[in-house]
Amino acid sequence: MHSVHVDPQALAELAGKTMYERDPASQALGMKLDEIRPGYARMSMPVRGDMLNGHATCHGGFIFMLADSAFAFACNSHNFNTVGAGCTIDYLAPGREGDLLIAEAVEQALAGKTGVYDVTVKNGEGRTVALFRGKSHRVSGMVAEVA
Repeated sequence: MHSVHVDPQALAELAGKTMYERDPASQALGMKLDEIRPGYARMSMPVRGDMLNGHATCHGGFIFMLADSAFAFACNSHNFNTVGAGCTIDYLAPGREGDLLIAEAVEQALAGKTGVYDVTVKNGEGRTVALFRGKSHRVSGMVAEVA
């Protein structure tokens, strides 16, 4: 079988588009995939009133979900089906209603089937809201079919 070389950036964009289209959870929270490239993804999410906790700040679960989604898109950007194997998050500052939170996920290591990704979540003023580290594990299959 003859394999055609596919541009890694084009592959990342195809994988990102394919994943986003079948990701109702990220869509429901108003997340947008702003940029994707091999080993990298940037996503944004507006903080809505129904995301606030009893302290009138963004519930940590929503911040976690944004970071986790950016992690997912970054580790699937090579077009191999990849899942999270574990992660940690540190909350550094609150998210407020009306903030646009931006999560940048960067591949730190990828060896065999295992990867490590760091995600920084910032608010619109550039203040770091949370730091997330995820470990990924590649499973069988491709995200998007490539002709």
